[in-house]
Amino acid sequence: MGKVSAVIVTYNRLPMLKEAIAALESVEPKLSHLIVVDNNSDNDTKEFLESLGDRIEYVRLAENVGGAGGFNAGIRYFYEQTDDDYVWVMDDDTIVHQDSLQPLLAFANENQNFSFLSSNVLFTDGTPSVRNVLRQYGTFNTTLNKKFTKPVLVENGTFVSVLFPRHIVGEIGLPITDFFIWIDDLEYTERALKLAPGYLVPASNVTHKMRSNTEDDITNDIPERVPRYFNMYRNRIYTMQKRNFYRRVRGEAKIKWDYMRLKTSNLPDKDARLKIMRDGIAAGKEFNPTIEFPNEKHDVN
Repeated sequence: MGKVSAVIVTYNRLPMLKEAIAALESVEPKLSHLIVVDNNSDNDTKEFLESLGDRIEYVRLAENVGGAGGFNAGIRYFYEQTDDDYVWVMDDDTIVHQDSLQPLLAFANENQNFSFLSSNVLFTDGTPSVRNVLRQYGTFNTTLNKKFTKPVLVENGTFVSVLFPRHIVGEIGLPITDFFIWIDDLEYTERALKLAPGYLVPASNVTHKMRSNTEDDITNDIPERVPRYFNMYRNRIYTMQKRNFYRRVRGEAKIKWDYMRLKTSNLPDKDARLKIMRDGIAAGKEFNPTIEFPNEKHDVN
């Protein structure tokens, strides 16, 4: 059915990470490699991962380069250090089910022309995870509003259980480290879509163990997280510029709607939030990050 490397990126969430690794070790069919990228977590995470020995491929980074940099390193490791056919990518709060992988591989065996396959992402109560809702390609339908029973074309995917064929990674390169956090998965899957269709495979279910089943939103997020929204709007603007006219206009409308809601809010730090949003939008218009490509495995000493 093809050999699979799973890539999981973590940063200082050891209890969640232990659960995620245990779930991946129980998945059927068995993984060929389990690659854990550690964004320079504290020693408790380091010591636990080292204690696993050859149960995992441990990639510890010298500094925290964010989710985007972590996925860059993990997918690079898959491509340069293994001969596996597919890379299965996820966050450390993704809890796979024992049968999550099988439907993805079954689809891959029957349909060679695809760039990525996404799982159906559920919140802990079994309802759709709103942060991972995908849009059906070429329609107004979302996976939140319609229950699909067969694989369906989608506009992009998220790094909460998505499978890429090896040759796609070789052709499109790696996630953009400079994104740091947010939108890196949308940009990467949309880059992949330029080569072949991407699908949601609804028979593949995973659980996303978020604190709450809500979208990331600058108008109501806690103050400690607000500076991160610079990355969201910078990365969103960059990614939107690569889209077709209709999707670009739709994205611009969403940003204007966010700005209007924030502008008319009663938040005590509204002006600071507006500045972060404006700065991110301005930075996105000038943002020109480098897309890196992995080396072929035989090129590595």
